[in-house]
Amino acid sequence: MTSAPTSVRAVRLPSLTGLRWIAALLVFGFHAGTMRIVAEPDYKAVVDWLFALGLSGVEFFFILSGFVLVWSYRDGEPRCTFLRRRLAKIYPNHLVTFGLALLVAFWFADPVGLWAAMGNLALVQAWNPTPGYFYSVNTVSWSLSCELAFYLCLPCVLPALRRARPGLLWAVVVAAPLLIVALWPGQRLVPEENRWWFTQIFPVVRSLEFWMGVAAAELMRRGRWRGPGLTLASVLFVATWVVAAQWVRAELWAALLAVAYLLVITAAADADVHGRRTPWRSRPMVWLGEVSFAFYLVHVLVMQAVLRLTGHWGEGLRGWWGPLAVLGFLLGNLLLAAALHRWVETPMMRRLGPPRRVRAHAAPAEPVEVRVPRPRSIEYAGRRDPR
Repeated sequence: MTSAPTSVRAVRLPSLTGLRWIAALLVFGFHAGTMRIVAEPDYKAVVDWLFALGLSGVEFFFILSGFVLVWSYRDGEPRCTFLRRRLAKIYPNHLVTFGLALLVAFWFADPVGLWAAMGNLALVQAWNPTPGYFYSVNTVSWSLSCELAFYLCLPCVLPALRRARPGLLWAVVVAAPLLIVALWPGQRLVPEENRWWFTQIFPVVRSLEFWMGVAAAELMRRGRWRGPGLTLASVLFVATWVVAAQWVRAELWAALLAVAYLLVITAAADADVHGRRTPWRSRPMVWLGEVSFAFYLVHVLVMQAVLRLTGHWGEGLRGWWGPLAVLGFLLGNLLLAAALHRWVETPMMRRLGPPRRVRAHAAPAEPVEVRVPRPRSIEYAGRRDPR
């Protein structure tokens, strides 16, 4: 991407908000399949095929989170102010869903360990490999535990990141997926009962995806990113998904999808920077992206509770009732997420976030140099190189 540079002080990236919904939808589809909501073999086969790699939606979230946080970081903002903004974003929804999960557990007389619940409440559960600890209370909140660790680390690393040479940033982008591949033989050094936690939950391991997005965002800030356009990136993603689902061993598909996700994210961001249309920046997609965090937090809790109440837990629904139930869960969770976003997440972010005067006194962001691309073939630096 080379041509006369254009300086911008702050560019919104609505397409990346829309992409958050895709990540949430992948995770929803994966859980709909693993909960066996659809009992009819033919229909279940379709769900399993579509969302076989849906677990990688969390990987999508982590890469996207790293990219967005670096892109939107306010230079000169105190670390405590940055952390306060992030906690105001995640904690209100977490507290509400934590309380709902405890009520569901009480209703079904499920045992809840005190220390596991306290760890979940404080969002430190992902650091403990003990079975029943990192998946405690509202099970999906383990990813918030990872995010909190990322939030604590980023302000400390960012000053050095701003000074880093482009070659070092590219090394991070290329090394991250290679290290993801290396985790599979590396997990043999971990006790067998902790291997799932090590590869899927451990914040240090999951930070590989986060730092991959961080490095790519910094390269794009400087106008040094090299990658395909959105159309080609989307084709590469679909091809990677199909190939990985059918023929690639689990040891490799997480790394391949990490690269594919990063290409789509950077291509969508580049399109936003240069004012090009994308399918992800429409008003409906941006709204879905805005409620995706709440959707992610409620979807497993709601599906488990309803299936248990109706007696279909572990059995599924026969005939067309299975697919209809999945669609019903999708819409029901979306409505609940919209309410949570409207009446909890948004007002609490305003109330708990830094006062406007604090934000106003933060040093303005440095100009971001963006280079307008000319049409030409572009190669991704990490050609070949979840869960």
